[in-house]
Amino acid sequence: MQLYCESLFQYKRLRTLEVKIGDLLLGNFHPIRVQTMTTTDTMNTIATVEQSIRCIEAGAEMVRITAPSKREAENLLNIKNELRKRGYTTPLVADIHFTPNAAEIAARIVEKVRINPGNYIDKKKFEFIEYTDTEYNDEMERIRDRFTPLIKICKEYGTAMRIGTNHGSLSDRIMSRYGDTPMGMVESAMEFLRVTRNENYHNIVLSMKSSNPLVMVEAYRLLIQKMNEEFEACYPLHLGVTEAGDGEDGRIKSAIGIGTLLEDGIGDTIRVSLTEDPEFEIPVCKDLVERYQLRSREPRVGGEPDSDPFNSENIKLPYSPFAYSRRKTFSISNIGDHHVPVVIADFMQAETITHNDLQAIGYAYNRGLDKWNIGDGAADYIYTANKILHFELPGTLKIICNYETWLRVTDKEKYFPLFKSNEFITATQHAASMNFIAVDANDNESATELLQSIRNNDNVVICVWSSSVNAMASVRSFIITLMNENIQCPVIICVESHHSTIDEQLIHFSTEAGALLLEGMGDGIWLMNDPKKIINTKISGRIYLETKNNHQFINNTSFSILQATRTRISKTEYISCPSCGRTLFDLQETTAKIRAMTNHLKGVKIAIMGCIVNGPGEMADADFGYVGSGPGKITLYRGKEIVKRNVNSEIAVEELISILKESDVWIEPELITEKIL
Repeated sequence: MQLYCESLFQYKRLRTLEVKIGDLLLGNFHPIRVQTMTTTDTMNTIATVEQSIRCIEAGAEMVRITAPSKREAENLLNIKNELRKRGYTTPLVADIHFTPNAAEIAARIVEKVRINPGNYIDKKKFEFIEYTDTEYNDEMERIRDRFTPLIKICKEYGTAMRIGTNHGSLSDRIMSRYGDTPMGMVESAMEFLRVTRNENYHNIVLSMKSSNPLVMVEAYRLLIQKMNEEFEACYPLHLGVTEAGDGEDGRIKSAIGIGTLLEDGIGDTIRVSLTEDPEFEIPVCKDLVERYQLRSREPRVGGEPDSDPFNSENIKLPYSPFAYSRRKTFSISNIGDHHVPVVIADFMQAETITHNDLQAIGYAYNRGLDKWNIGDGAADYIYTANKILHFELPGTLKIICNYETWLRVTDKEKYFPLFKSNEFITATQHAASMNFIAVDANDNESATELLQSIRNNDNVVICVWSSSVNAMASVRSFIITLMNENIQCPVIICVESHHSTIDEQLIHFSTEAGALLLEGMGDGIWLMNDPKKIINTKISGRIYLETKNNHQFINNTSFSILQATRTRISKTEYISCPSCGRTLFDLQETTAKIRAMTNHLKGVKIAIMGCIVNGPGEMADADFGYVGSGPGKITLYRGKEIVKRNVNSEIAVEELISILKESDVWIEPELITEKIL
């Protein structure tokens, strides 16, 4: 199988062609560039200039501005001139969707244009058409005729171009032949890329964006494979998860999608699409990129710099990286096989543990009834290290403790031992039903010895982590070895963060754990940090998210990572666009209002889109949609079906609730009852 990256097991940047965007060089091992997009009205020159400056001063190396029509495209000249007059030379990018004429104007003004092949020439009508090969080729000739003028202008003016495919806005032609698939996304871009290559124009960047990180990651991998097969070259890649949302969820979803690819050395520029002011996207981008600036091929414990004790590069890949499948495991209690991934709450550093402490991980104790209320986001296990609890626990919560502590407990039904690798091998006593073993995937000698000792055990759960700088790749290598050795014990993905800010921790946890979960390699998640090191202040333009309870933060993050990877659904999901100059209402305020009224609807996906460009197409993954259709007007969707058009924005949220009720997914908040034990 041809790989999609230079190495699955060592950090190596993917070699791509070099592209020039103004004075900025992209690809070919140049630094990973960060960018964002303005949210102002493009016709408001000063507002757009001032927001662009805030983004540039925050660290943006490119600024994208929407140009939905000829008027906005022409006004890009005024914006550019004002920025240059103020001393800013950062490249500008025109964002084009439906209007080729606007792209041709913008290409003469700014340093780069972005087109969406799904709607640049085609008009999406959600029609299924069975094309003969001749009819399909005729469509391609039509695209070639309409697209070539833009290519010629870009060549003449030295303008770069991004061919930016979005999962939700594939053309009817692509949908009819390939369906709503990652391969359809790839072919959508390749159609346009073949035209540019025929014109000997190569100043091209590509992107494969989706609100679903799994779809996004698979599409980029397939695109790289396709370009290498067809051209023996790879163009630079712009990474992003579209409509990621806001707050912690937006950061987590973005970090999972973007970080998974960056871990494999893929990506030349990134944009984190948050439903927040664009300058707040930049610190998140920088935190992501900084993880890889000092990466090297770090040796495993006891190895030489270029050594590879597992001989990973020669390992047979036992799964397809282009299609999700969960690793086959046996089931122990509620872990592995068909069970959703479990969450382990880490109380290692807690001096004491009381009833009240469990509220942070989803368990609320009612003293009057002597009962526990259990939420959908309740942890499955709690790690107490060397502590034994002296109160009655909720029936669904189980305890993991150190082996020496476990030897002293009397309740062997509720407590389970955690062994170190060598400790398990030499121990004289094991739990009859379930034993947890902590394994450093970077310690080849201990890991290899352990694998031999557990080969025939059916009561072992491995808790794997890595001391390598390239921890995700190290853990991936270990799990692939398990698969090739047909060792089917469940695996818990363990990630520890030593970062000092919440944003950095969210990115670290999401990237390290999310990348493995997207490859079907996790039966549980165990996150750890040092709460004493967390800073919750504004420094150098970064906005740090507040966390008053570290156990709650870790627990919420665990469930959010599982939700974003679609491996365990525990809450409502919001697909919210980041806003731009096309937005027809206050997106941040509306998103907050909808979230406040619907956040109890577990498993329901609601899209909140600023305009028709990000409408029924971009929200392809959503169950319901709230889309701006004109100033003060909203169109409401059930799936891709319009239910109500041009609803007054003052009552649109209430009308959305009515549609949820009509669709039998609404539950009155006061009727939500938690499980009681």
